Amino acid sequence: MINRRDVLQMLGGSAVLSVGMSARAQPAPPAPNATLGAIRAVTHTAKSLPEVEQAWTKYMGYRLVSRGKLPAATAASWGAPDLAGKGYVILGPDSGEPTYLRFVEQAAPAGHDDKDTFGWRTTEITVQNSDELYQRLKDSPFIVRGPPQLVPTYSYLKAMGAVGPAGERLALTWITETRPDLAVAKSFVGRCFIATQLSPDLPGSLQWYKDRFGNTASPIRKLPSMALSVVTLKDGAKIEVDQHGPSGKKRERIGKGLPAGMAVVTFSCSDLARHSRDFIAPAAPNALEPFSGKTCATMYGNAGELIELVET
Repeated sequence: MINRRDVLQMLGGSAVLSVGMSARAQPAPPAPNATLGAIRAVTHTAKSLPEVEQAWTKYMGYRLVSRGKLPAATAASWGAPDLAGKGYVILGPDSGEPTYLRFVEQAAPAGHDDKDTFGWRTTEITVQNSDELYQRLKDSPFIVRGPPQLVPTYSYLKAMGAVGPAGERLALTWITETRPDLAVAKSFVGRCFIATQLSPDLPGSLQWYKDRFGNTASPIRKLPSMALSVVTLKDGAKIEVDQHGPSGKKRERIGKGLPAGMAVVTFSCSDLARHSRDFIAPAAPNALEPFSGKTCATMYGNAGELIELVET
């Protein structure tokens, strides 16, 4: 019988097929009083912003939203004051859906390898046809080790793993049937609908999201190679929390910068003031597009992940 590990090996081990395997756990609908809403941005560190922008616009069909220098207030809100004045680029799906990829100029530590670290891990994006995308990504800056595969027992999911030019881990998922709890792509390459993280304490992380935001999670599912659960958000989005093994460690930083790799995930939030005691810096109007002028603040999650909240 094919299990999750087999699928990961077929995909080159580069991505977590979060939606397919965790869907078995039948995630609960969003709690009516939950304050954590949809995913609105994922921020990665990158050594070369022009390389990233060219790859995503040419091969993924993403469009440029904005580029510039990171304001000191934004860097401070992330607990990364060393990044003030560094370059950034914000890209979005051609559909115009308000969920974006943000890349901030920051080199990775020498010999950096985050495979055994806690925090954000994989950006899962909806696509309209993973077979066609696989052909498009051949001879591109995106590393795809194998063709898309059907997720076992889920005939409506066909996914592949890839690594982008900044080292960003991607799961590119074709949802072939409309599902009430999944965000089907509205452009050839759609938006991030699942953010996956590795936690040293899976039950503790799930309880943390429930206590802080009121967002409920699916029952923990124990697979042959790991245990996981899914925190239900709004707008067809989710957080997958995977239990890390005993070798896990805290993600490394350079000076007072961001954790290297997938560093920050931004969510809409219906009650920012409720969480003010946890903020790295006081909530303030955001200077970055596409949320310019909206009040934002950032906090650490149970696994050390950076969570940015945008007031809605």
